[in-house]
Amino acid sequence: MDFKIAGTNKGITALQADIKLPGIPIKIVMEAIQQASVAKKEILQIMNKTISKPRISRKENGPVVETVKVPLSKRAKFVGPGGYHLKKLQAETGVTISQVDEETFSIFAPTPSAMHEARDFITELCRDDQEQQLEFGAVYTATITEIRDTGVMVKLYPNMTAVLLHNSQLDQRKIKHPTALGLEVGQEIQVKYFGRDPADGRMRLSRKVLQSPATTVVKTLNDRSSIVMGEPVSQSSSNSSP
Repeated sequence: MDFKIAGTNKGITALQADIKLPGIPIKIVMEAIQQASVAKKEILQIMNKTISKPRISRKENGPVVETVKVPLSKRAKFVGPGGYHLKKLQAETGVTISQVDEETFSIFAPTPSAMHEARDFITELCRDDQEQQLEFGAVYTATITEIRDTGVMVKLYPNMTAVLLHNSQLDQRKIKHPTALGLEVGQEIQVKYFGRDPADGRMRLSRKVLQSPATTVVKTLNDRSSIVMGEPVSQSSSNSSP
């Protein structure tokens, strides 16, 4: 039998027993607990000679644990495709991240400096950029940054994280690959913004809905000008004398 206990002067907080026999008499268990309790008391007396109470302040290079709140609207950006951003964060800073619930992540850092680096990384990753300027239902000019089998990755502004525009939202016709439409990296296309998915926080864009004859307004992020699509624009001037 391998028997271990842990605890304080007031009692036992945990115990472990590895037993290879089908069972043991309760008398043996009681004797093991009694002997272990005596040994525990002696060990605590030795420990108290070095430190009798918790330190007031943390050690300068001691490990740190913190929690961070990430709204659902930014979770996809925080995690990254296939967990890329989380893996990069852990590799570059040495921290360990675990998800507590839908909006809460726990961060364990081996040192305070590693935690500081992780905070800066997360702040930069989750900053708003120009997203607050996007208007629900408006049409924007997006730049294709990557061609994938499932669709194209697009950006509405330079410092935005690229998002996937799925094949199902590229054209009213059913396509298997974006190249069927002649789309290329660097090409600019018009997309309509439908806010973020309430389930996973992903940005919802569509090019397909713009292929109807309805008039749409193209918004720009650089200024407040807009372009009316689908309507002829004419200018005329006249001079008259009284």
